[in-house]
Amino acid sequence: MGQRLISVAEISKHNIPRDLWIVVDGAVYDITAFAPEHPGGLRVLLQYAGRDATAAYSEVHALSLIKTTLPSTSHIGILDANSVSEEWATPPIPTFPKQNVLSKPPLDTLICAHDFELAASKSFAPKAWAFVSSAATDCYTKDRNSSMYSQISLRPRVLRNVSEVTTSTSMLGHKIRAPIFCSPTSMGKLIHPEGERELGRACRDLGIPQIVSTSSSYSLAEVMNAIEEDKTGGSEMPVFFQLYMDKNRSKSEKLLKHVKDRGVKAIFLTVDAPITGKREADERIKADESVSTPMSGVQAKNDKKGGALGRIMGSFIDASTTWEDISWIRICAPGLPIVLKGVQTAMDAVMAMEAGVDGILVSNHGGRSLDTAPATILVLLELQKCCPEVFDRMEVYVDGGITRGTDIFKALCLGAKAVGIGRGCVYALNYGKAGVEHLVETLNDELETTMRMCGITSLDQVHPGLLQTGAVDHLVPNGEEHPYAQWRPKPRSKL
Repeated sequence: MGQRLISVAEISKHNIPRDLWIVVDGAVYDITAFAPEHPGGLRVLLQYAGRDATAAYSEVHALSLIKTTLPSTSHIGILDANSVSEEWATPPIPTFPKQNVLSKPPLDTLICAHDFELAASKSFAPKAWAFVSSAATDCYTKDRNSSMYSQISLRPRVLRNVSEVTTSTSMLGHKIRAPIFCSPTSMGKLIHPEGERELGRACRDLGIPQIVSTSSSYSLAEVMNAIEEDKTGGSEMPVFFQLYMDKNRSKSEKLLKHVKDRGVKAIFLTVDAPITGKREADERIKADESVSTPMSGVQAKNDKKGGALGRIMGSFIDASTTWEDISWIRICAPGLPIVLKGVQTAMDAVMAMEAGVDGILVSNHGGRSLDTAPATILVLLELQKCCPEVFDRMEVYVDGGITRGTDIFKALCLGAKAVGIGRGCVYALNYGKAGVEHLVETLNDELETTMRMCGITSLDQVHPGLLQTGAVDHLVPNGEEHPYAQWRPKPRSKL
């Protein structure tokens, strides 16, 4: 690999499609041969032709990606820092609007999860806000995930010694400081330059698990490296991995082997998204076609349907995945616990139990997959009503719409071992590691307050009797069949 010093004057001469150089992280690359095949198009590369593209590149890619994507012959030298002028170092005006930092209130003024969402709505770039906040079609499920918690009342108990409380618990045998984990989220670099790496650092110091997504902005190795940078302020924190099954099974097989070798403690297989839901707010805003994800290898693009990052970046997902594939995952990652993420009925919870998985995550993708699917707290009630045995045979988790400590408490009373925070953590990532820590600490403080008010001091004391669910009980199914509609379509004629 060449290490000759190259001046800005020399680099600036190579700024046309047939002779195109760029600088990334101090290294000079000749991308002339690669440029016509760039998945994001030639236009974005020409913006930085003969210039330093580090800032723009790092917003959508891990800096290590270019080193593994381009052949070594494309790396022609290193930037002579002494030749850099102020004019050359000034980046061109970006094609896509960035975050409005001036609209972001100080972190110390945010006192609840709703404040983080409001701050994000004012300061995220339009595409980032559309991607994170959007949900399927009319957003009924997203809204009900949250609103249904308010329909369940608490039954406080009094005159108990609640001077000391603890929220510590465990997930899959790993001790955690609070019954909270960071649900898998993707494209973290849209919000913060360090994306999922920064989420990992926060989770490490909070002592709670992070579930790294297949569609993370960074590779698993890069996220793990960030977590392992400094453990002095935190404890051993389990990292889990969320798997989207790839249509090319060899890619999933290779990824699972890497996941196991890298020290991940469990596989969360997403089962509620054989395809990506229609997220209209995300479709309406054009995608930056330079965005890609290193583990799935998918590149953003725009088409006649719109520019939804969720739909386009999920194009690799295998819609033919079935229950039989659980045994295949066991072969690819022997010894790792398997959790099914996206169970939404008692019937599938029973099937998961019978398949011998280690847990289920009751989830509807934050309302992003199928609109009018049930709110996740109602699914917990359905499990309690129709198959309570699942809580004894495997661990049950829940995510979706959780914004208060009272929400966490209600989920735990209905059998959840821990709850996932997805959008909330991404909104908090707006403030980096400190923001995520502040959000989780706020939720945990609210949970402790709720525990004291309800007369309990540890999470092994929660139970359904601390809740009044009468306002929603009529929404909980009795089983697989409809209560009165018996119609079935007639079999098709073979003629």
